[in-house]
Amino acid sequence: MTSNPDTILSGLSDAGVDFIVVGGFAAVMLGVPMLTHDVDIVHRRTEPNVDVLLAWLLRHAAYNRFDLANRKLAPSRDALLGVGRLNLQLDIGPLDVRCTLDEGQGYDELLEHTVPFDREGTSLRVLDLPRLIQAKSNANRPKDRAVLPLLIATLDERNRQGGR
Repeated sequence: MTSNPDTILSGLSDAGVDFIVVGGFAAVMLGVPMLTHDVDIVHRRTEPNVDVLLAWLLRHAAYNRFDLANRKLAPSRDALLGVGRLNLQLDIGPLDVRCTLDEGQGYDELLEHTVPFDREGTSLRVLDLPRLIQAKSNANRPKDRAVLPLLIATLDERNRQGGR
């Protein structure tokens, strides 16, 4: 099974899911020279949006990809309305669904820190580089610390060029 981030993002958008692209794939979309294997999103945690998201996930055979017993547990509505993170495998690739990015930072709080982005004809909201740098710093995991220099260098270069 190959990962197709564009299929995931356009599928979520076409289904009407409100979400923000975050994490490594957001960095790639913003021009950071790095590789990532999954798509991370923060979704709006309203009941109507979660219902649409859950239906879309189930249509794509979503299950928890880190379940050591390999029970292929499907995501639940309660989990999507919560505050955690769901590391899912879909029939079209891996998707990490985050209820919040940092403590108390859900979709509505992050929206002002996003940039509009058109990818393959799909209009998306992507977390901006300054907020992405903050999130990676706050996470403080080795893999997040490893990409910080790339994120910062890309932001510095954009600032030198007078862009976003």
